[in-house]
Amino acid sequence: MKGKYFFELSGEHGTMPAAEAAACIRAESDEEPKYASGPGYVIAEFDASLLDDIAGRIAMTQKLGRHLGSFDADDTSGFDAVSIPEGTFAVRARRFEGMMEHVDTQHLTRKLGTILSKSNDVSLKEPDNEVRMFISDRIHIFICEKDIDRTAFEERKVGERPFFSPISLHPKYARASVNLTCVKRGGIVLDPFCGTGGIVMEAAEMGMKVIASDFDERMVIGCLENMEHYGLKMHDHDVLDIGDIPERFTDVDAIVTDPPYGRSTHTAGEDVISIHRRAVDSVNKCLKNEGKATMVLPYELSTDVMNVENVFVQRVHRSLSRYYHILNKRP
Repeated sequence: MKGKYFFELSGEHGTMPAAEAAACIRAESDEEPKYASGPGYVIAEFDASLLDDIAGRIAMTQKLGRHLGSFDADDTSGFDAVSIPEGTFAVRARRFEGMMEHVDTQHLTRKLGTILSKSNDVSLKEPDNEVRMFISDRIHIFICEKDIDRTAFEERKVGERPFFSPISLHPKYARASVNLTCVKRGGIVLDPFCGTGGIVMEAAEMGMKVIASDFDERMVIGCLENMEHYGLKMHDHDVLDIGDIPERFTDVDAIVTDPPYGRSTHTAGEDVISIHRRAVDSVNKCLKNEGKATMVLPYELSTDVMNVENVFVQRVHRSLSRYYHILNKRP
């Protein structure tokens, strides 16, 4: 049975969390999701049976649950129609990035709590129903059904791996990059610049068949070491130049990669722009016709080889911004 669900986003990025939420729904449901988004949230309609699978793969959402209603700050009369399942409850509020400073959250929390207490008992410590009041462009109310555990990302970040390089995506960005391709569980995900394995580790954690490749044998060996350390399975791997990838791997469901750039990058003397151009050509050849790729570069890519569906910019520090390109295969 379909229902409306509220995604309380993490806020690490302006647009990527909402796009990731929509991509996760597409990947799990085979449908174009009906959804609306605003500052810090997404409201989407999908079958209730998909909730566990969506929550199990998403990276940039903090809490997820059944949407109970959205209200204007100057008219909360609709609170009277809000109902929750049997059991105790607690109302907890979050104001997103200081929005609606004029709204008295404590007053609204008490008002909603008074209404709900007519049919349910209050329990502030261990409620059966955590009722969330999310204050953004409107007053949004939902029941938290999934509290996304993001601590595991910290356990897999660069410094915690037995083999690491200082140049690597944070696991939450690596996972979001995989999700943005809409790849399904069991699909094949290739990273042709695997480095220490941050991307393939996240894909494997989500149940994908992962392939790692790099022209530097040390990186491939280190990637395998990291996969083994976290108890993850590698579907296939090889030591290959990016230009040789299409001869070895074809009909891949998704390609997610963070190619080399920066002063400490080992490129065997080749200009990084040249590597990136060859990478786009190889990625296009390796993907299935309906496949997508996420390619992370330090600049916005201009290419006639693939279709650029979207670009998300992450400011890392003053001298570096990452551009997450979502690419579609061209015939």
